[in-house]
Amino acid sequence: MTKDQTLAALKNQLDSFYSLEQVIKIIEGIDPEPAGISNESIDQVIDNIIERLEGSGRHLVDTGSAQFSLNYHNTIELEQVDLNMDEIRNEIEGAFGFLTNQ
Repeated sequence: MTKDQTLAALKNQLDSFYSLEQVIKIIEGIDPEPAGISNESIDQVIDNIIERLEGSGRHLVDTGSAQFSLNYHNTIELEQVDLNMDEIRNEIEGAFGFLTNQ
């Protein structure tokens, strides 16, 4: 039961006195309501992600996957390069670190 459900159930009971044991059982039966994430926390996480990604730009690109082509006028064109998703994941997880240290 949630807190609201418990209060509603108690209000619907006949007028009577509850023993200490009954009150303890009622309180123990209350499920904690999930804590919300504030807009401030979301903004801070976004800022942390951007800051961390900016600081590790060279590691975010998988240079081994780069594909080039030689075009007319002797120009080299980068056709494709993959992102290093493991490194991006590490940086994003690191940005959430402040939430676990509270």
